[in-house]
Amino acid sequence: MSKITLEKTLELSSLFYLYKNMLTEKQIEYFELYFEEDLSFQEIADQLGISKAAAHDAINKIIKSLNDLEDKLQLNHKKILINELLEKNKNSKNEEVLNLIKKIEEVI
Repeated sequence: MSKITLEKTLELSSLFYLYKNMLTEKQIEYFELYFEEDLSFQEIADQLGISKAAAHDAINKIIKSLNDLEDKLQLNHKKILINELLEKNKNSKNEEVLNLIKKIEEVI
């Protein structure tokens, strides 16, 4: 796997927090070791008693799972659109709109 860019890492982190509950405990552990603790495949392999190839395959499968979930559910995309709409309307003079924005921001 080629080095993942910062932009892609941020996107995957966002997907991870949206879909974390749909991953297994092992997948969560692998993701956190690789993306949050910045361990190499070899370091993950050593820590978990697996091969470097197994660590590499696990990370690739997790990335694919997260991307597949986003392709199907589009939660991250919808979240981005909602945030953009809220931001555009924050300067509204309409008190009802401002109250609605406040309520929505509390929920998301």
